[in-house]
Amino acid sequence: MFKSIIVNFLGIFNSRILGFIRDLLSASILGANIYSDIFFVAFKFPNLFRRIFAEGAFTQSFLPNFAKEKYKARFAYLVFKKIFIIILILSLLVTLFSNIIANILASGFNETQKSLASPLIALNFWYLDLIFIVTFLASLLQYKKHFFTTAFSPVLLNISLICALLLSMDLEKEQIIWYLSYGVIIGGIAQLIAHLIVAKKYNILKMLVIGCKSKKNVNLSSFKEKFIPSIIGNSTAQISAFIDTWLATFLVSGSISYLYYANRLFQLPFALFAIATSTVLFPKITKNLNQNRYKEAINSLKEVFWLLFYLLILATIITVISSKEIVKFLFERGAFTSTDTIHTSIVLTMYIIGLIPYGLSKLFSSYLYATHKHIKAAKISMISLFVNIVFSIILIFPLKVYGLALASSIGGVVLFLLTLKEFGYKEFLNFFEKKYIFYMILTILVSIIIAIIFKKLLLIFI
Repeated sequence: MFKSIIVNFLGIFNSRILGFIRDLLSASILGANIYSDIFFVAFKFPNLFRRIFAEGAFTQSFLPNFAKEKYKARFAYLVFKKIFIIILILSLLVTLFSNIIANILASGFNETQKSLASPLIALNFWYLDLIFIVTFLASLLQYKKHFFTTAFSPVLLNISLICALLLSMDLEKEQIIWYLSYGVIIGGIAQLIAHLIVAKKYNILKMLVIGCKSKKNVNLSSFKEKFIPSIIGNSTAQISAFIDTWLATFLVSGSISYLYYANRLFQLPFALFAIATSTVLFPKITKNLNQNRYKEAINSLKEVFWLLFYLLILATIITVISSKEIVKFLFERGAFTSTDTIHTSIVLTMYIIGLIPYGLSKLFSSYLYATHKHIKAAKISMISLFVNIVFSIILIFPLKVYGLALASSIGGVVLFLLTLKEFGYKEFLNFFEKKYIFYMILTILVSIIIAIIFKKLLLIFI
């Protein structure tokens, strides 16, 4: 299991490094202004669905049912066909009514800005069709214990966007955001091709052809019952960031960009640690529970919990102590000013408060899905989201863009507490053996020392 976690970690790490190069170029070339805001709004919409699908929602409802299904080929084909048709229709509707979508997503923009955003929203949304196919193939590859391709494929999207920025850097900003939007689609096509090649190697494409030709009667009711709750249960952090973006359209120009860059930095440790570990843990504990090996499932969860907790503590302390230096080192050049650095670093600090609760929630929610508590997980997620929205509305007045990020972290704390309650506080307390508590204290002390050294090193380079 830990070998698979390392593979996932390395894949996500490489993708995020290229992602930061992309963001570095974007900050330098576009800066934090209305044009960057327009692109981030356009890309945020399909990216919301991508994160929900790719980071667990589809897999957590599909894999348990696929594992139990007698006619696997037919089941997989029918699930793919039904969901892809829905997404295709949704994409066509977004394209046809992009003006209405722009009015909703960018309510705070003026009419000229909305007209610029409208066609970009339509173009970017087609990325979702490509990424659903990628996610579907990735789930089947996970079942076959192949994680490498999915972990490394986001690199292709980042390469595509980097090329788009380099090709358009001398053009007008309005043209640059068009290049970026086409880069999103090209990156999605590249990810799809990579998965198709590997899927053919593992005979997945052959299985889907068999499923297409098969006339076996397969019941999809169990999958349907779990799919929507899985989407809701996995969407809290993503919808939270989406709501932040929408509310930020009513704030001063550049606020959306501050949220975007800060959230990108938040997503690095969240993806590297929380998503990498939960992605590998989920199929393992699902199989253990299906085979009535409850003790093995809990032991696996316990081991991964402590590993994840230590890593999240380290990431949180480093970011809180060095937030300004990190933002300045990565982004402050070209069109990205020192004022942008200050705003983005404060937003980052507000976001990072929620790293530990969001990260651990991801882990324990995997256990809820493995025990078929999809509806309960969805209810918990909705309560957390409601709390987030309430605090966003309350805090946006006194704290502006900083309040939006802080509200997100408050929602994460509520999500963690409720998820833990459903898992069982008594069971959770059994995780806390003396040696682990000692290591936790040691991790905090070491993290502070590392953070101070890291900050001093950054100061030398900036």
